[in-house]
Amino acid sequence: MPADRIDAVASLAHRRGFAFPSGEVYGGQPVAWDYGPLGVELKEHVRRQWWRTVVQHRDDVVGLDAAVIQPRPVFTASGLLDTYTQTRVRCRACDLTQPLDRIVEAFTVRREQPAAALAELACPSCGSRGSFTDPQRVNGLLEVSPDRPGPPDRYYLRPEAAPGTFVNFANVMIAARKKPPFGIAQVGRVFRNVVGPGEFLLRSHERERMELEYFVEPGTDDDWLEYWAQRRWEWYVDLGLAPQQLRRTEMPLAGLPQHAKRIVEIEFQLGGAYQEFVVLEGITNRADYDLTAHAKHSGADLSYFDQDRGERWVPYAIEPAADLTATVFALLLAAYDEDEAPNTKGGVDKRTVLRLDPRIAPVKVAVLPLSRNADLSPKARDLGAALRRRWMVEFDDSQAIGRRYRRQDEIGTPYCVTVDFGTLTDDAVTVRDRDTMAQQRVSLDQVERYLLERLPTG
Repeated sequence: MPADRIDAVASLAHRRGFAFPSGEVYGGQPVAWDYGPLGVELKEHVRRQWWRTVVQHRDDVVGLDAAVIQPRPVFTASGLLDTYTQTRVRCRACDLTQPLDRIVEAFTVRREQPAAALAELACPSCGSRGSFTDPQRVNGLLEVSPDRPGPPDRYYLRPEAAPGTFVNFANVMIAARKKPPFGIAQVGRVFRNVVGPGEFLLRSHERERMELEYFVEPGTDDDWLEYWAQRRWEWYVDLGLAPQQLRRTEMPLAGLPQHAKRIVEIEFQLGGAYQEFVVLEGITNRADYDLTAHAKHSGADLSYFDQDRGERWVPYAIEPAADLTATVFALLLAAYDEDEAPNTKGGVDKRTVLRLDPRIAPVKVAVLPLSRNADLSPKARDLGAALRRRWMVEFDDSQAIGRRYRRQDEIGTPYCVTVDFGTLTDDAVTVRDRDTMAQQRVSLDQVERYLLERLPTG
């Protein structure tokens, strides 16, 4: 296993088309990434698994897709305009800008005592001391200026999906004919003008989040938070993250933002040279803060009338909010493995393999004719076309079969189907399993059934 697992995964991701630095032909951006052909598929599969678990498989959750651009009053009411800020310092020696709290935290952990002054702090990039500029407080919201009729106003890109959910609470509750407890789910992009530590996909101003606002009766909120914290932990384990790679933490009361009564976080340990944890999801008890705030600022009624009790009350919101970007990164990191595979010379070669759960593997099946023989290729292409009706299939007839197996292992393809010269006489193909490398002869007319028993179809 490489000493720097993150660098190995980042290299593989770039080489095989999972992700590229945004604007790479102009030198790339350190704060944005473009997802390539395989990355698009992986991210979509993870998103789909979340949606199925949180929305499709439940009768108490519905979906919403709110606008990414929201007017200033939405963020004023939610408190984000005033509180979503970050204090930064810039090192004059190397020109690196960093959040002050991260530098102070690293110093405190290393020295086991707080720093007395900014001059004591060393730059994490170049090690210089006394080189920081005065701290500067920066708004974490990204402002945009859309051309619109009417009086001028200020608009912002959302840093989270939650505001759009809260302002649509009454609309959704009435239209979907729901009553608490029920949830509204969103998946989409968020934008944050913050500088933070992170490697590879984690270092980005543009992220995707999978958020649920689950509205409950006051007094039942603590139980519902525990319920969702457990369900969300199980979801990560089910998708392939080992329990020993995860930890559950509770944010101290003193550090809670103004909208939160309690926050539980699910974190993933990076491992290797990076022993820190990255937050995959926060499960927040937002109480009635948001609905009350938006009702006050807008004048709208965002309460619920309980007909059974003849009472009106404002629901509490339990928010499981997952970072899709961080989840994709964690799944790639956890799936990356190196082992040995036999070669045609009787020896063994090092093999890189992504042991992704078949549900999220970008390519489900690879169809590989043994050669570009005029008799083999048509059969292989026909088989690929038939399987493509159900799954993402890759056809590859370039180079030796061993190299093609290695390529598919490296991108996490669960099964390879080889069409060889025996196929011309017995109408059978060889199906190879990614993880075990075991091979099985399967009749052509049974290949689809064989794979149906082992692969998801959605």
